Amino acid sequence: MSLETKEDTWSDFLSFMENRCSRAEYENWIAPIEYVGNSDPITLQVPNVFVQEYLLDNYKEALTSFFPKDKKGEPLISFLIKEGEKKKALKKPTPKPKKTSEFDQNLSFNISYTFDNFIEGPSNQFIKSAALGVASRPGKSYNPLFIHGGVGLGKTHLLHGIGQYIQSHHKKLRLQCITTEAFINDLVSHLRNKSVDKMKRYFRGLDILLVDDIQFLQNRLNFEEEFCNMFEALINQNKQIVITSDKPPGQLKLSERMIARMEWGLVAHMGTPDLETRVAILQYKSEAVGLHLPNQLAFYIAEHIYNNVRQLEGAINRLSAYCRLMHLEPSQDVVDSTLSEMFQAPVRSKISVDRIIHSVASMFNVRESDLRGSSRAKEVAYPRQIAMYLAKELLGESLMKIASAFGGKTHSTLLHAWKKIAQQLETDDVLRRQLQMTRQNIEA
Repeated sequence: MSLETKEDTWSDFLSFMENRCSRAEYENWIAPIEYVGNSDPITLQVPNVFVQEYLLDNYKEALTSFFPKDKKGEPLISFLIKEGEKKKALKKPTPKPKKTSEFDQNLSFNISYTFDNFIEGPSNQFIKSAALGVASRPGKSYNPLFIHGGVGLGKTHLLHGIGQYIQSHHKKLRLQCITTEAFINDLVSHLRNKSVDKMKRYFRGLDILLVDDIQFLQNRLNFEEEFCNMFEALINQNKQIVITSDKPPGQLKLSERMIARMEWGLVAHMGTPDLETRVAILQYKSEAVGLHLPNQLAFYIAEHIYNNVRQLEGAINRLSAYCRLMHLEPSQDVVDSTLSEMFQAPVRSKISVDRIIHSVASMFNVRESDLRGSSRAKEVAYPRQIAMYLAKELLGESLMKIASAFGGKTHSTLLHAWKKIAQQLETDDVLRRQLQMTRQNIEA
């Protein structure tokens, strides 16, 4: 391989990675790598060893498809750690750096978790507004702010969003974002080294404390007591505290004192995103990875994956990788074959014909008795056909039994209604939206 060819190959690799990665990932981990000529095997200059390890750990397969590999299947690449920047920095006269503690050095945020890319919907609109209020005026509103909700709904995203906003807009304030597990580990380490007072001084000197997953403090009385003392010390100085948890304070197995402290401020619940919000999330995530996802497919995926945002992101990553590697465009067949094991079946145990008729009547503003009756007026017959369609789709009962619930209709009438609605769904977006909303209400 000639030197010119090696450089061309590296350029091809960069183009491939730019299309494959998110912009943030590319800028942070790929763009800083520099090609170094006149070497065999190829030599790449990296800013530090972390970039080297990240490249090998995450993109080994891509590297071996562009560059030669050894007998063990490892890419034949030599890495050079960049030292020039360090030397330049030493030569420049710089002001005395601010003293930083070991805790400050551990502060890091996920750069993707900002307010700007947090997708807002009815289930999280209030909590995002509260988080933005806290970030804008730390210690002056909603203190403490307690965010609770299920796994993968965006609690950590908002916590890091608060932290990054404060770092940008309130640079003089002392800030720490820590998981409960990390807090416990730090406390254990300082107990072992007999330096607990040092840790206490650090945390009590903060202006903002962000704590993730407080539920891991349950059944750990000694650690809970130390956390509670620190909590009170900060609150008494009007310092801002934000806490996340998978349960509200009253459901945590913590002391009454700790629960009372966490309920002082604002306790806000983060719910499961609705259909439209899930679609918006899918479209945003697909754009970020360079995947063209048609609107119809986004709705299809959102209808089948609805528990949390993390699953939606995982679905997009899986679909994107499959389409890229197999050179395919997204389609319903590709989605079904790739994501079917991620699809979630709705709970059907509480669904009945009565529930379906009630939901359809509410949606189309007709009386339930009319849906069970024999009226052939269009404003009644059409919703009745939709109710029949949903009953056949959602219930595991015989057609005759379902049909009889609609005022003694026959199973052939039910089948006719089902076929008509099924055909109309293929082209009628309005009907599909109405049906989805009705179905969500039935399955709620």
